[in-house]
Amino acid sequence: MSGLDWSTAPAATVAGAVADGSVSARTVVSAALDRIARIDPAVNAFTDVLAERALARADRLDMAHSRGEAAGPLAGVPFAAKNLFDVAGLPTRAGSRINRERAPAEHDATLIARMEAAGAILVGALAMGEYAYDFTGENVHDGNTRNPYDLSRMSGGSSGGSGGAVAAGLVPLALASDTNGSIRVPSAFCGCFGLKPTYGRLSRAGSFPFVGSLDHLGPMARSTRDLALAYDAMQGPDPADPVAAARAAEPTCPGLDGGVGDLRIAVAGGYFASGGDAEAFAAVATVAEALVCTRTVVIPEAARARASAYLITAAEGAALHLDRLRERAGDFDPAVRDRLIAGAMLPASFVERAQRFRRWYRAAVLDLFREVDVILAPSTPCRAPHSGQATFVLDGIELPVRANIGLFTQPISFIGLPVVAVPVWLDAGLPLGVQVIAAPWREDVALRVARHLERVGVVRAPVADLP
Repeated sequence: MSGLDWSTAPAATVAGAVADGSVSARTVVSAALDRIARIDPAVNAFTDVLAERALARADRLDMAHSRGEAAGPLAGVPFAAKNLFDVAGLPTRAGSRINRERAPAEHDATLIARMEAAGAILVGALAMGEYAYDFTGENVHDGNTRNPYDLSRMSGGSSGGSGGAVAAGLVPLALASDTNGSIRVPSAFCGCFGLKPTYGRLSRAGSFPFVGSLDHLGPMARSTRDLALAYDAMQGPDPADPVAAARAAEPTCPGLDGGVGDLRIAVAGGYFASGGDAEAFAAVATVAEALVCTRTVVIPEAARARASAYLITAAEGAALHLDRLRERAGDFDPAVRDRLIAGAMLPASFVERAQRFRRWYRAAVLDLFREVDVILAPSTPCRAPHSGQATFVLDGIELPVRANIGLFTQPISFIGLPVVAVPVWLDAGLPLGVQVIAAPWREDVALRVARHLERVGVVRAPVADLP
């Protein structure tokens, strides 16, 4: 393995090599830090690089290994976290100007601590849309994160730094959040794998909230195996998060190569088969063909689900930020501020109706999973737009970009279903994303499908070719 470029090696490869002594954790982390210093100025994925912390952690891991202590499943693997995760010694920015004045966090977020307990090494914090209210990867305070496959394009948001860092080969793993699509959108635009787990599956303790009833945390990676390794390392109950499920860890890695022969797979029709570019639906068709999937199901009232998700997002987000809006409105990104103010003015009856509909919709969608195990749908309606692009044309209608990138992701996260986002390359152009949606707590099924697609060459996540 001496000729391997450790700066872009998969997490599974790094962990195996550190465990068997082929390479030191310090060598791997040093390579990652060197690549970040060289490449990130073009991508702008990182807000903080924690070189001293990372190298000290690597040295401790190497010392423990020299004493014969067992290496963890992520031994020596560099990773980074969206800057809404608490990192000891840093203020938790959540992409905002106001939060930079917060006192530094005293402890790492639960998921960061669990990653490091498995042997992974945090190398930095990643850029994001302000307060996670974003689908573009653009930020007026920290600058835009650029798409590594075309630096003139959006990375997607709000986890744009996570998608950009993974696609650019700066880290093999990144932690992100997904409220309405913020893992799945940058996964699609940047050509990565992303996992939005079941609501409550991974602890949110030590993360800055956006919409409490919709927020999920999860990993992004360049392979399904790396995604599963990170997910398995982070599972488990956490009394520090009141909505974390009281479920023991259910490892997905052992069954990852189990294939799809026993699974009932369908394509989402109706709402999910219109309203986007032809390429978005072609990506779904490509995945369906590889899975020998000929069945179509209709998710009922998906358009109403999206509208209800908008109402709940706006209202809960506004409630969280009301004092900041009153006292420091000028320190917000105007696009974020105005949507939060609009949310604060929503009639309570609208939000109550949205929540009642949400209960009905969840029951209706769960009924579908009595008949199928997996549903396929587009991640985004198009490939990554250009940075700063305000509108695009979908189905012949000019629409605002920010408001409509998540039109296929919002009806899914609205009821907390697990999704693996897989990257599809139809041609030499930019990637597209497909959502592999499973029933609650069946992340293992979605990961199996993604892994099968990866093995047959239908989906892949190469490192972007950057100077």
